[in-house]
Amino acid sequence: MMYPWFAIGHITAFMRLSNKLAQRGHKISFFLPPSTLPKVNPHNLHPHLITLIPIAVPVVEGLPLGAETTNDIPFPLQPLIMTAMDRTETDIELAIVSLKPDFIFFDFTHWLPALARRLGVKSVHYCSMSSASVAYLLVPARLEENPTMETTMVKLMSQPQGFPSNSSVMLKSYEAQALSWFEHMEFGAGVSLHKRSVISLNECDAIAFRTSWEMEGKFCDYVKAQFGKSVLLSGPVIPELPLSRPEDKWEDWLKREAVSGGIEIAGGGKDSGRSDARGVFREGGGRGVVHEGWMQQQLILGHDNVGCFVTHCGSGSISEALVSECGLVLVPQMGDQYVNARIVGGEWKAGVEVERREEDGWFGSENLFRAVQVVMDGKSKLGKEIRENHKKWREYLLRDGLEGSYIDGFIKDLQDMIEVQNKLDRYPS
Repeated sequence: MMYPWFAIGHITAFMRLSNKLAQRGHKISFFLPPSTLPKVNPHNLHPHLITLIPIAVPVVEGLPLGAETTNDIPFPLQPLIMTAMDRTETDIELAIVSLKPDFIFFDFTHWLPALARRLGVKSVHYCSMSSASVAYLLVPARLEENPTMETTMVKLMSQPQGFPSNSSVMLKSYEAQALSWFEHMEFGAGVSLHKRSVISLNECDAIAFRTSWEMEGKFCDYVKAQFGKSVLLSGPVIPELPLSRPEDKWEDWLKREAVSGGIEIAGGGKDSGRSDARGVFREGGGRGVVHEGWMQQQLILGHDNVGCFVTHCGSGSISEALVSECGLVLVPQMGDQYVNARIVGGEWKAGVEVERREEDGWFGSENLFRAVQVVMDGKSKLGKEIRENHKKWREYLLRDGLEGSYIDGFIKDLQDMIEVQNKLDRYPS
């Protein structure tokens, strides 16, 4: 069973994994809100094995009628979507009893591990966050610093005890301040986002990440040691490039606005109040477009006239960007995006992070312009290094056999968990 957080990015990530598992003959029941069916159904490559099951979104006071995913509402209302998901527990229990799955994959529904355990099903926390983000923000070592499950801004600016010593991952003051606020933010009735995440990680049977040992092995090892449980890697699960082309309006715009050096595309960002990003793209003489709906990001990144991608550093966007040939400019907005930016820009040196004001994270057009210049410049030492590193990771991710090897190993790890459980059932202590 798959039960992802009701956000299109999370649903898409779970569907990509589902396709890889179904390709090898595994049957999947995928629960999602009814309104997403038309969007998700075309991406179901194995409908004879993957069953999309709509689950009614309960009415929650304050949640607009018809709102079922985070795409339907402004950011401040997202906790109400989580409240709605929490109220589906009875429906999910009935589904588990009826379907009798071996595993249930989830992310934010922190009550699922206990429910699954009671019904004899293994739970896998398929993390939307990178392993580096979990390692930096959510490991037990953080709680040892403050047993009340609250970490202060100052402590978030330093690495937790035992964190990989050769890592350059660190938070800036404004990022730590923002994350301190997120820890106290209610995400679903009576539960903070931080507490929800910690419970999910502590109580699941296994933690799974969309990465590889070559990319984030030291962080995965740290997470495994901290939580004392299996850490499974599915590999990056890079999406297959669609065979279609961008919608006509975007195809026409890309052709019309093409300039030497390519077009910048800013994707995935939210208005955090810390930058004048919208103004930045309007200062270029009216050439920009501000679009606030879903876009065919993969197709647009692959277009010949796109030379640079300004990204908010969400995990999904990073994976799509790394397999493109666009230069990467990093503008993290919130949460785990800060850590992702340090990995891409600092650890891998495959992109350039926009320089921002230390006290509040503000940046202007000149800061963005300098970052774009670096990644688009093939002559400077730094520009060459970034291009070479990006090319190295792109070739690695697209290497024949990489993905298949990881998915096969992922399935074997799941089968081993079942075999261990069967032995315990046959020979209880």
